[in-house]
Amino acid sequence: MKAIEVNSHGGAEVLALAELADPVPGAGQLLVRLAACGVNYIDTYHRRGLYPRPLPFVPGTEGAGEVVAAGAGVDPAIVGRRVASADLAGAYAEFSLVNADRAVPLPDDLGDELGAAAMLQGMTAHYLVHDSYRVQPGDSVLVHAAAGGMGLLLTQYATALGARVIATASTPEKAELARTAGAAEVLGYDGFADAVRDLTGGEGVAAVYDGVGRSTFDGSLASLRRRGILVLYGQSSGPVPPFDPARLAAAGSLSLTRPTLTHFVVTADELNRRAGDVLRRVADGSLSLRIGARYPLAEARRAHEDLENRRTTGKLLLIP
Repeated sequence: MKAIEVNSHGGAEVLALAELADPVPGAGQLLVRLAACGVNYIDTYHRRGLYPRPLPFVPGTEGAGEVVAAGAGVDPAIVGRRVASADLAGAYAEFSLVNADRAVPLPDDLGDELGAAAMLQGMTAHYLVHDSYRVQPGDSVLVHAAAGGMGLLLTQYATALGARVIATASTPEKAELARTAGAAEVLGYDGFADAVRDLTGGEGVAAVYDGVGRSTFDGSLASLRRRGILVLYGQSSGPVPPFDPARLAAAGSLSLTRPTLTHFVVTADELNRRAGDVLRRVADGSLSLRIGARYPLAEARRAHEDLENRRTTGKLLLIP
């Protein structure tokens, strides 16, 4: 099969197209012929070695397609079904393995591309607004990078729960996308904390959803109301330097959490419940997914370069 392989950690140039042996499903596994693969920021962390993986490896964990083989202990009736997963063993490929209990059946009225695009970011947005900080009607929350794939979904979910979303975006075009997703106010990054205070009568927001990290961290803390929470779910601008936790007390008994999806889909029941809600909403149109760009598998390097240089909006997909 054709796949993207990483043989050394580094920049996007280490993403190399390779011919690899087709995977063979072991006990409890499925072999999926992928129709679409999701590109996510965590893939760049693996590529750079920020979250190390043994070399060589095929990057990516998210995709959707048809089950073409099942290993021992798996009901063979699943062969021929379409599934999606955020736990594939290397998604930048024509075929990938996944444990059967980590694959979610796709609704008949949902295409493979939307299925692939919905899993990781959709479930992340779901747990962020329902579990990391449970959004309440009337809350004001700040969503950074609101025109990205994650930001657009977070904005929609928080708005649907009754929140007033204040968003940040880097260009007028991105600001318009955030408004379309439901953002009540859209700010640039310069001086955003003061602007948030002005928009909330000096109080600050209940929660900040921050996937940017280093460059927004201090401003995010300064945007919070008393007992507010900073939900730091990513670090696209780089990791946050060490800081004194006493700052949280001095700023109003603030909280900080650094969650990751893995811990919010631990069991098959939790995975299916969370993914099921996302996929149903995408299928019925109540949750809109913007696919910002599609790349041939061989152009994975360009996809990473576009993502890291903030040239994208919405979700990026590789098409094997």
